[in-house]
Amino acid sequence: MPAYAIAHLQEAAPHPEIAEYIERLPATFEPYGGRFLVHGTQHEVKEGSWPGHVVMIGFPGITEARSWWDSPAYREIAPLRSRHIEGDIILVEGVAVDYDPTTTAGAIRDAASAK
Repeated sequence: MPAYAIAHLQEAAPHPEIAEYIERLPATFEPYGGRFLVHGTQHEVKEGSWPGHVVMIGFPGITEARSWWDSPAYREIAPLRSRHIEGDIILVEGVAVDYDPTTTAGAIRDAASAK
């Protein structure tokens, strides 16, 4: 099942360390089957607010995503970003190809009727 690293990063002043981080980042996730899905693109807010930028890296599975995050190569460059850009980053497992949302809806319906 695929997994994703998703970052919601705040606006930051340009800094050479950020450029270095971006240049070195792919070499840290490519050994784990990772690839950029969203990076450096504009987003369109439809509800609420979402200032800043979105970055999404896809991985073959959650094990690979966790291994990348914990890898010495990524841990080495992470401060280049975190010293200059605030944000939220999550690792999340995707759904199976045959995922059926009606199962989730049924569980919510059952929980709501049990109250």
